[in-house]
Amino acid sequence: MKRSYFLAIVVAASLGLPAFAADAPKPLKVLLIAGGCCHDYKVQKDVLKKGIEERANVKVEVLYSEDYELKNGKPDATNPKFPIYGNPDYAKGFDVVIHDECASSVNAPATIDAVLAPHRDGLPAVNLHCAMHSYRFGDYSKPVSPSAENGHWYEYLGLQSIKHGPQEPIAISFVDKASPIVKGLADWTTIKEELYNNVQILTGQALAKGKQIVHEKSKGTDGKDIVTDKEVETVVAWTNEYGPKKTRVFSTTIGHNNVTVEDGRYLDLVTRGVLWSAGKLNDDGTPAKGYGPGGKIP
Repeated sequence: MKRSYFLAIVVAASLGLPAFAADAPKPLKVLLIAGGCCHDYKVQKDVLKKGIEERANVKVEVLYSEDYELKNGKPDATNPKFPIYGNPDYAKGFDVVIHDECASSVNAPATIDAVLAPHRDGLPAVNLHCAMHSYRFGDYSKPVSPSAENGHWYEYLGLQSIKHGPQEPIAISFVDKASPIVKGLADWTTIKEELYNNVQILTGQALAKGKQIVHEKSKGTDGKDIVTDKEVETVVAWTNEYGPKKTRVFSTTIGHNNVTVEDGRYLDLVTRGVLWSAGKLNDDGTPAKGYGPGGKIP
């Protein structure tokens, strides 16, 4: 035994310290893709980055775009430009990709195929809100076959959604209490939010449902407005195993408004989704050793 090695052990013992401290693992490298139509991504991208990094040993790199293709000579926010488009290797070096883009008019099959390429190859993913309404074409208003050319994005998600209702509070209830992603999380009701519909649930495994009261107007026989309350409930969070490599994919349709994205309960859910997708979440819902805040190991 070398003298310096022996002295280190003696000094550590005399101070009541462990002889060796386990090195913290490197942070998970996460690529957050944000931008496109209808949301305050300029603010939300930073909220997500900060919230996730505070909750887990994760380093989030943001790919944000405010650049859009033109439609009738004007920028079309439903058709954002991202440098990843057409590049199947865009996620090299990352452990997880978070899709938070709203790109409903990005519909070229080759472009969609390249976005999906790293996930087919096994790279874990998280999808937030409008990502569910992106990369669509053809008659997507009806249930599509996952094997159809316009069904590949829904096959990856594990669930098909095409629209949302009015902004009203959503009562979220966790339905798979055994899942580590939601274990111990309490049901809650959001502010006014968008409830996405479920055209069909493919291979997705429901984690949470959202219930919303929608106020529908109709005309009475006397010509006066009649307001009827209608209860709508859909799956709002789920997991999926995608492709031959059974890539772990977590998705939630919640997260339209800044107040919701800033909510600690929402950030807890998304962070757990990130850790689960990468295989770094314990069965009890806590981060795996070394993947909690700061990566510290006791």
